[in-house]
Amino acid sequence: MKPDEPTWNAQPREDGQSPAELRRIFRLFRPYRGRLALVGLLVGASSLVSVASPFLLREILDTAIPQGRTGLLSLLALGMILTAVMTSVFGVVQTLISTTVGQRVMHDLRTAVYTQLQRMPLAFFTRTRTGEVQSRIASDIGGMQATVTSTATSLVSNLTAVIATVVAMLALDWRLTVVSLLLLPVFVWISRRVGRERKRITTQRQKQMAAMAATVTESLSVSGILLGRTMGRSESLTRSFSEESERLVGLEVRSSMAGRWRMSTIGIVMAAMPAVIYWAAGMTLQTGATAVSLGTLVAFVSLQQGLFRPVVSLLSTGVQMQTSLALFQRIFEYLDLTVDITEPEKPVRLEKIRGEVAFEDVDFGYDGKSAATLSGIDVTVPAGSGLAVVGPTGSGKSTLSYLVPRLYDVTGGRVTIDGVDVRDLDFDTLARAVGVVSQETYLFHASVADNLRFAKPEATDEEIEAAARAAQIHDHIATLPDGYDTLVGERGYRFSGGEKQRLAIARTILRDPPVLILDEATSALDTRTEHAVQSAIDSLSAGRTTITIAHRLSTIRDADQIIVLDGGRTVERGTHEELLAQDGRYAALIRRDTHLAPVAP
Repeated sequence: MKPDEPTWNAQPREDGQSPAELRRIFRLFRPYRGRLALVGLLVGASSLVSVASPFLLREILDTAIPQGRTGLLSLLALGMILTAVMTSVFGVVQTLISTTVGQRVMHDLRTAVYTQLQRMPLAFFTRTRTGEVQSRIASDIGGMQATVTSTATSLVSNLTAVIATVVAMLALDWRLTVVSLLLLPVFVWISRRVGRERKRITTQRQKQMAAMAATVTESLSVSGILLGRTMGRSESLTRSFSEESERLVGLEVRSSMAGRWRMSTIGIVMAAMPAVIYWAAGMTLQTGATAVSLGTLVAFVSLQQGLFRPVVSLLSTGVQMQTSLALFQRIFEYLDLTVDITEPEKPVRLEKIRGEVAFEDVDFGYDGKSAATLSGIDVTVPAGSGLAVVGPTGSGKSTLSYLVPRLYDVTGGRVTIDGVDVRDLDFDTLARAVGVVSQETYLFHASVADNLRFAKPEATDEEIEAAARAAQIHDHIATLPDGYDTLVGERGYRFSGGEKQRLAIARTILRDPPVLILDEATSALDTRTEHAVQSAIDSLSAGRTTITIAHRLSTIRDADQIIVLDGGRTVERGTHEELLAQDGRYAALIRRDTHLAPVAP
């Protein structure tokens, strides 16, 4: 990447979460606030029921057993069983609702990110590693799953349990409650220190996982394997991956150890607390204060253990939320990316499209700093006519064609279809108007029919076959094991380059657009196949506007007009015969292409 090129590969900030970011997370749950309110009621009811059990235990130890009241004992024991059952039932229902809500939020978030990426300009994908995008959608959003499905509910549940338990402890004995609460600051201090460290490590870990995912995506694709083996670089690629993995090992160990030290310290404190309470209860006898009954002491220790369990969970939740907030931050960076190509507020919809395309004093640059890729392009392509664009590599030929379907937007001038600026058209009109066959054909890992039907989902089998015949690919499809139901393989590796090009042409034929852009569409074909496909293209182009980016100049001799680009500017224009007669740039390209001197028209 050049230093002056903009990058969309945003990196997470190291600062903490701002209130605005937290509010943004809360807004994700807003559509489900009714169900969340029900979860809150269940959490409150569960907390109240759970703290009732120690009081029942106190009555058993202080009253029912000493006084031999078997009826009361049975009633109290049954009450303890019922509280356990009710707590469990409340917990199951609460988990069902909260998990459903969480998964819906995950779905909304995944869809929002995917939708945002679909709207990003083509330059974003040319400058961002595929593995980075996949990591954010799969790994980062997956890492947030625990937070949005259970952690938030766990936070409310544990917080409610802590409040209810502290109130119950105060009701039993305020002196022992004060002793128990003295160690809470230790828990908070440990949690904050470890939480900050784990958040920092998590951010580094996710970046490293994205880098490793990108390495895997690039090197373990079919193209990557072929390149690595034929270049003798397999061992080098393995070493590179091993180094990426080794860096991840260190981060994972540091993350695990940070959590382990925290839990060990908390475990020591929890083990010491009952002993401290027994000691404090004994000291009350030495000071002459009111003695603590056996039932109260046992019930208090039970509540104390019940207190520290949600406290520990809160601390774990805090650390987990710090981790997940870092992931939210990375996802929000994608959602906050500027979308340059948008549909206007009041778009123009063309019901009948003639197909006239005009470039009116068009300028284009990939960013505001580097030299313009196109300058002052001014050409009109009447409906039903053909324009061929030729020029040396890097002259801006493909870029010019990509301005028509708005894969890029002009930085000066305008591009129109039937007199309407393409920036004013609605996306549906633009998609119906323009069909593109590029030199790089993409096929899905699906059947041949499904790949063709992507252009027209409602297409019949007869329409698919007709399009394939027009593109001179039907006979080959008929020889496949399952015909049109044959899987094309990952990225179409079952097919040769020329066969994939013909499938792409068939797909465009099926869509039947009034404007065709052929970006070196026959560049991968052998001479015999090129003639066959060119014949199909000529038939398809009849009555349609065609813009051809020429690789082989033999394919454009019959174009209605030809422009020659050099350095992003139009240096020649005319028909094939006119340009040959000028004996300029075009004639030189013809000589290089055919190894023949130009002849007079």
